Order: sequence, then C-alpha cells, then structure tokens
Amino acid sequence: MSISADQSAQAWCNSEMEYARITPAEFAALDGLDDWRFVLGGIHASFRADSFGAAAALVTQIAAAAEELVHHPDIDVRYPERVRVYLTTHATGGLTTLDADLARVISAAAAAAGATSEPVVAQAVEIAIDTLDADGIRPFWAAVLGYPDTGGTLVDPLRIGPPVWFQEMTEARTQRQRFHIDVSVSHDVAEQRVAAALAAGGTMVNDTFARSWWVLADADGNEACVCTWQDR
Repeated sequence: MSISADQSAQAWCNSEMEYARITPAEFAALDGLDDWRFVLGGIHASFRADSFGAAAALVTQIAAAAEELVHHPDIDVRYPERVRVYLTTHATGGLTTLDADLARVISAAAAAAGATSEPVVAQAVEIAIDTLDADGIRPFWAAVLGYPDTGGTLVDPLRIGPPVWFQEMTEARTQRQRFHIDVSVSHDVAEQRVAAALAAGGTMVNDTFARSWWVLADADGNEACVCTWQDR
C-alpha cells in the first residue's frame, strides 16, 4: 500500500495535533482495531504475509506510515513470513490516540498487501524476583544481563530480552522460589492459556486476582503468572 498525498497530509496534521492518553479498556472499545491487542503498556499486532519478501515489503510500508506520523513502532520480521508490530507512545510512557491512529494505518497496509492478521498471538514475558532488598540485588542483575540500572524495572536496551522487575516482600519466602515468570497475553486467550497449563500437569496456586492474573505452578512448584490488562 502506498501512502497517497491526501494520506500524507492527514498524517502530518495528526502528528502536529495533541494526542491523548487512552486506557486499555478505552482502546478495546475503539473501532477498526480488531488486529490489535493491548499487552504490557502497548498494543501488539501480528501479520502473516505470502513470503519473506512480502513481509519485508510490508515493513517498508509500515516504516513509511510511521515516518509520516513521526511515530515509530518496534517491528520484528521472522522467517518465513511473519511481521510483528508493537506500538506505544514513548513520550508519555503509555498508550495514546496516536498509537490508535497509526495502528489503523498499519492494519490497512497489511490488508492491502494480503497479509493475514493473527491478533491473539500477542504476548510478552517478564521475570519477577521476590526480594527484601531490591536496591541491593538490582545492580547484580543489571550487570549480568547487560541492562542499564535506572532504579526500577530492568529493561533490555534493545527491547529483545524480557524485562526483570523486583517484587518487594515484607518477609523472606522460605517455602517458595523467589523467581516467577509473568506471561502477559491477549485478554481473549487468557482462560484458554490457563486451562492448557492445568491440563499439562500444572496446578492453580491462586486465582483470587483473575482476570488480572492467575498464579500457576508446575509439578515441582515452580510458579508462573498468566496476566492480562483486565480488572486492574
């Protein structure tokens, strides 16, 4: 899909206008965004093209639209033909109407290219460490991972590896491990993911906070949380 002069002008106007923060619930209620799911602070879409070359061509179209809007997503291309896109507004540290505007343009480009949308594959993984002294152990994890230590959650500067966050405890855990994996998924597949984990030999540790998260464990007691944006 090529960007027309009218579309370019509209995009420029959008880039100059003020944009507003939106919540995940507000985003989910917007029209024309069925390809996208909110996960961990931003919106994700996945498209399957006809070939690796077609996927690369779609990335070129997305890049052109992003330049027009002066709003740049993370784009990942994987063999043989999948394009994944992540959008958030870096200036605000969250989701805004600008993300929704660009998401619609990207969806239109993907549809015009004949790419197939896979909205429910959106997910993000975090590592959580329970600790009584986050400041005391954070430097070690920053050093061993090669992540910058900014005093909070450790984030891969290339945004490829999983973030690591520190859950402050009031007393030390003696019967449970201090690590757990947070798997944030599309809200419309969370219960299916939980059911699959239970069917695969897992146990439910705590579902008190569902639909925000379910705490599950494997047969050895190692824990993972399946998380969504809902009810937070």
